[in-house]
Amino acid sequence: MAQVFGRCKRPHQGDNMTAQPHTAPLALIGGGNMASAIALGLLRHGMPAQQLWVVEPDAQAQARLQGLGLRVLAAPDASLAQAAVALWAVKPQVLPQAAAQAAPHLRGALHISVAAGVTTASLRQWLGSTEVVRAMPNTPALIGQGISGVYACPEVTPAQRAQVEHILKPTGQMVWLESEDLLDAVTAVSGSGPAYAFYLMEAMVEAGVGLGLPAAVARQLATATVAGAGALAMGSNEPPEVLRARVTSKGGTTHAAISSMEADGVGAALRRAVAAAHARAQALGQAS
Repeated sequence: MAQVFGRCKRPHQGDNMTAQPHTAPLALIGGGNMASAIALGLLRHGMPAQQLWVVEPDAQAQARLQGLGLRVLAAPDASLAQAAVALWAVKPQVLPQAAAQAAPHLRGALHISVAAGVTTASLRQWLGSTEVVRAMPNTPALIGQGISGVYACPEVTPAQRAQVEHILKPTGQMVWLESEDLLDAVTAVSGSGPAYAFYLMEAMVEAGVGLGLPAAVARQLATATVAGAGALAMGSNEPPEVLRARVTSKGGTTHAAISSMEADGVGAALRRAVAAAHARAQALGQAS
């Protein structure tokens, strides 16, 4: 697990950074996909369901969460004061209202937000707390294969960092960031990144069908190829350009494909796409 410490306090030698199971409840504010991914991961790692409390107003979502054995609240109430950690997993535009309703009951909690673009300055103001952490996970967290960029305010202690790691570890990898501004880049690269991979798969499937493959076969070939390439890159110390060169023999089929993509400016288009995502993340932060 990569860690980069800057403005935030470094753990002192001897601090226990091995996360211990919570005895107090974890309050999930919002019960959507990301909150569910975190809850399911914690359940798989042994957290008792009764320690996971979810505030979720939607009746259908309530039923789904109750089916997991979680305690579900339709609205915040005073019982939330028992929570040691509050994880905010609502849409950015809903967060101010949700904070106004729930934060008064969570004054003693560590706050973790996964709301894209919402700055710690806004969170500190809305939550009435300086113990605030921002995390930017991505959707592979649903199967424990995600990655999160994480930034903690200076007031967050080493023990609280360990709590954050304990909560996010079941979703996949995480990287501590030295500057909050870097979360916009994380959003652009990995937060939105799964959609780039799915977009590539779509095009590969369509091309395969166009060449006569059955749709199911084309899909299997495309998804397995992208997943396998990702696993190969993860297991290698070599950069992607070296791995690509290894399978791009001059005059061969792969060389023809890469040459075509370079002629069409695919790489430049992808870089512009990531830049567009970054600009949008910055705009969301300025609006919060």
